[in-house]
Amino acid sequence: MRIILLGPPGAGKGTQASRIAEAYAIPHISTGDILRANVREGTPLGTEAKTYMDAGDLVPDQLVMRMVGDRLREPDAAHGFLFDGFPRTVPQAEALEHLLMEHEAPLDAVLRLAVPNEEVIERLTGRRTCTQCGRIYHVVFDPPEQEGRCDACGGELQQRDDDTEEVVRNRLEVYRAQTEPLEHFYWERGLLRDVEATGTPDEVFASARTILEALR
Repeated sequence: MRIILLGPPGAGKGTQASRIAEAYAIPHISTGDILRANVREGTPLGTEAKTYMDAGDLVPDQLVMRMVGDRLREPDAAHGFLFDGFPRTVPQAEALEHLLMEHEAPLDAVLRLAVPNEEVIERLTGRRTCTQCGRIYHVVFDPPEQEGRCDACGGELQQRDDDTEEVVRNRLEVYRAQTEPLEHFYWERGLLRDVEATGTPDEVFASARTILEALR
């Protein structure tokens, strides 16, 4: 299976990506991981990318796509892959489409995790992180035994700066503005599928798997 997973912050993309990749024995590919690996290993592409990163600039799409192309040629991607959060823009989607045509490996599906804004806000604003050990809680779904204190180490629990309601709402607006054209791009190609993502992780995975099995 060749899959792209889309969804707003707090939709559970990481959890579902791991489950889907395991179920279909395909690599879960992150462009961030690819970039860091190339830089760490000192490949020609990594060396070129590092010049942009050191200057505080974004790595150009053309360079990212060359790294993606190299990754898709690795043996574990021969029978499929899952991209989580990539592509982010229509130009990236067009470049990926061209790359996959060269590999004669078209996408099977683009799964969009559908979650109402208010639920995303509840999920993210309720998160609390231990300042000592980093364990994450939720004031509603996974509260600590003692309010404000970590069960594991007794450390103070705090809300991250980017988990306030104002910041979360802004992140959602940015996400919608960036991804709506991308969703339309894949809808036009008949690839976009909605996965109801308001249930438990098991329920969401079951919905995603039902969609994917119907495509096999």
